[in-house]
Amino acid sequence: MSIHESPNPQRPRLLLHTALTPAMRERLQLQFELLDAAALEISRSSSLSGQVRAMLCNAQTVIGSEQLLQWPALELIVVIGVGMDGIDLDAAEQMGIQVCNTPAISAEDIADHTLALLLTATREIVQANEFVRHGRWLRGRYPPTLRFSGQRMGIVGLGCIGRAVAKRSQAFDMSIAYTGRAPKNDVPYRWCGSVLELAADVDFLVLCASGGPATRGLIDAEVLQALGPQGVLVNVGRGSIVDEQALRQALQERTIAAAALDVFVHEPQVPEALMDLPNTVLTPHMASSTRHGLQAMLAQAESYLLKHFGLPEITD
Repeated sequence: MSIHESPNPQRPRLLLHTALTPAMRERLQLQFELLDAAALEISRSSSLSGQVRAMLCNAQTVIGSEQLLQWPALELIVVIGVGMDGIDLDAAEQMGIQVCNTPAISAEDIADHTLALLLTATREIVQANEFVRHGRWLRGRYPPTLRFSGQRMGIVGLGCIGRAVAKRSQAFDMSIAYTGRAPKNDVPYRWCGSVLELAADVDFLVLCASGGPATRGLIDAEVLQALGPQGVLVNVGRGSIVDEQALRQALQERTIAAAALDVFVHEPQVPEALMDLPNTVLTPHMASSTRHGLQAMLAQAESYLLKHFGLPEITD
């Protein structure tokens, strides 16, 4: 792939840290000069980097303060997705760089995936599938599983995603409790002052919080002990929120019943111990990854870019 994708120097230079659909790339080329981050790294072209005015990233992109200094003309970073913990937000603010994401758009898909993970873990869908496929049903019935409906749901982080999870949980007659930075005045759910208090009073603990120093290792051995042997942990937030060693031990010793994880500390590396356990459900950070959702997030990202630079809407 060539570094330049549009020869018009009047167009703002947009650095791509994420793959785009052919249609999206073609649309953006009408208004921006596109630079591929990998190709630019190979070329080490300071003349190009000095004129980059915007970046398009995904939730896995890591951009530290030293990297930001390489882009003196940078004005805007748009993250396709929710997580922005890979970006040094403090440094960006100090440099006057605006950072935005697309949380509301992906919230519905992430909430759907959350409930799917939780249903799969509680009703042991994966294990039951193997039970049938390996002919074990011929020798007897599958043992009873945990109940899903009517249980106590605990949500860590009641943002767009947490609210969408709560809404779906209510359809299953669950009681809702939550914790976060501060109580919300516009919801009827019960507030808990700490994650430990929340874990001790729920059956399902769902992590929808963002990553970063404030939440690193938040779910530790004490929290898992409080969740208890009938409890199920679901993480669709960030892998760093969970102490994976403590989780492995809790699952092995049946301190908790099960865990369903879409995010991990060192993605795409997943601890073998978690993969070997029968009471885990693991997915590859795909909660927001639907075709409809991706199109909507790309459209929102495009809108942010055009609005920031005062460019006209791209029409088909």
